[in-house]
Amino acid sequence: MAAEPAQIEALLRAALSPSSIEVRDDSALHAGHAGAASGGGHYHVTIVSAQFAGSTRVARHRMVYDALRDLFPAQIHALAVTALTDQELESRETSRDSSSNSQT
Repeated sequence: MAAEPAQIEALLRAALSPSSIEVRDDSALHAGHAGAASGGGHYHVTIVSAQFAGSTRVARHRMVYDALRDLFPAQIHALAVTALTDQELESRETSRDSSSNSQT
């Protein structure tokens, strides 16, 4: 049985105190995939947390996977992670805004 996005969000909130989090269930995009037969879902998490400061991308992903450890593999088959600090998110948004302003 696949995890509920709210369950994933709750576990990540408890472990990483994010300032922002989005959990997207992409399971429907993988219907018929061999891994989907086990019942585990496919998810994408975008999470912004001060706890990621000074950590490598791999370390950030480990933090997320550790927080969700009990859901693998029965409830989560695949997980894509975008893990940022507040400053990195702000920098991305500023870059995006300046790119769209220069194109208008």
